[in-house]
Amino acid sequence: MLSPKKIRLVHGDITRAEVDAVVNAANPVMLGGGGVDGAIHYAAGPRLREACRRIAAVNGVRCPPGEARITPGFNLRAKWVIHAVGPRYRLDPEPERLLRSAYAASLRLALDNDCRTIAFPAISCGAYGYPVEEAAAIALDVCSEQQWQGLAISFYLFSEHMLAVWQQALRQMEQRQETR
Repeated sequence: MLSPKKIRLVHGDITRAEVDAVVNAANPVMLGGGGVDGAIHYAAGPRLREACRRIAAVNGVRCPPGEARITPGFNLRAKWVIHAVGPRYRLDPEPERLLRSAYAASLRLALDNDCRTIAFPAISCGAYGYPVEEAAAIALDVCSEQQWQGLAISFYLFSEHMLAVWQQALRQMEQRQETR
């Protein structure tokens, strides 16, 4: 396991993150939406939507839940936007597996594209209704796996409440590792 101390929690706006890649909590269509998705599309500018449009779609779906796609960052400080689609908690089957997969797919794309730094939002915790405490534990668990040790990982959390939940999940992870 990667030391949880290497994971940074930031109370702030992910669109201002100075990292190689920002992760967008995207929807399967990938053409923008509300929350983090809308903010990233707005900040990156209209070329992001055009880049997303060029990704092949099957029945309108460019990225199924649990997967990720990559585009340039355009007007963002980040070189890349990694669009990760998390599960809709009460609608998609196996939400934990899909959430884990969305994080892992994002991290794989970051490494495949020579990224050293990546910033995540709280995937699936907004309109998709994933319970925040459970999502934080899953996200931190996946991101602490040894295979991602080459990446500096940050979570950009927009609200004080979300930051507090992630801080608590990180403390619990550190305590579990200390008792091993």
